[in-house]
Amino acid sequence: MAAANGPTAGEYIIHHLTHLQNHKATGVVDFSVFNLDSLFYSIVLGVLGCWLMWLAARKATSGVPGRFQAAVEMLVEMVDAQAKGIVHNANSRKLVAPLALVVFVWIFLMNAMDLLPVDLLPAIWHSVGPAVGMKDYMRVVPTADLSVTMGLSVSVLLICIYYNIKIKGMGGWVHELFCAPFGSHPLLWPANFMMQIIEFIAKTVSHGMRLFGNMYAGELIFMLIALMGGAWSLSATGIGLAIGHIIAGTAWAIFHILIITLQAFVFMMLTLVYIGQAHDAH
Repeated sequence: MAAANGPTAGEYIIHHLTHLQNHKATGVVDFSVFNLDSLFYSIVLGVLGCWLMWLAARKATSGVPGRFQAAVEMLVEMVDAQAKGIVHNANSRKLVAPLALVVFVWIFLMNAMDLLPVDLLPAIWHSVGPAVGMKDYMRVVPTADLSVTMGLSVSVLLICIYYNIKIKGMGGWVHELFCAPFGSHPLLWPANFMMQIIEFIAKTVSHGMRLFGNMYAGELIFMLIALMGGAWSLSATGIGLAIGHIIAGTAWAIFHILIITLQAFVFMMLTLVYIGQAHDAH
């Protein structure tokens, strides 16, 4: 497709993969740059998730539950059962189980933004954006942003460090850092410490990268499917592309419902596993 008639396929994808950032307006690129679209949708969806949970608790009855209440109760019971099986400290579960529920609901909602038509919200933003340069870009899937997924995984790391210190004490945790897994001989302290640091880093990086990679790939596939629809014309090939766009888009959207749910579940389970490991002594 010629540039004169619109963006090429590569330009279309690059445009949709570009974040709305504060430096688009200021022209300054440094460590103060934020992906404003990811922040906005993350906060809005977090508030929405809290509101849904509050609404379910507010409408809860002792009688026959409605569909919404029954669905929320099943979700809460599932998360609580997983927390009990992994984190054996009953006192810790008072915080960890609700945390796991928040993680699952929040990530599921952020993942679900991928099911919206690719150009819907960016087109709306392009029409109502406040300033030239800022309204040209918009990404709506926060979990396809590496800064968001790594922020979530770093938060889990900090919680794990908190429980390591709370359960084992500062002295016990420091002793574990230098004496596990190879033993307490002073000559082994550097190797033990390096292994512990590598383990923390590997867990954190893989935790965030796994979610990011899956959602980023899913976002790309939706863009490629959108390109099929954008290339239709009144010809046999163009009509075939339009039909293929509808079939592929529907099939991928249905399959993606499983992906977004599975990725939220996996992130939640790894959060529970890592926090559970923080309770274990080596």
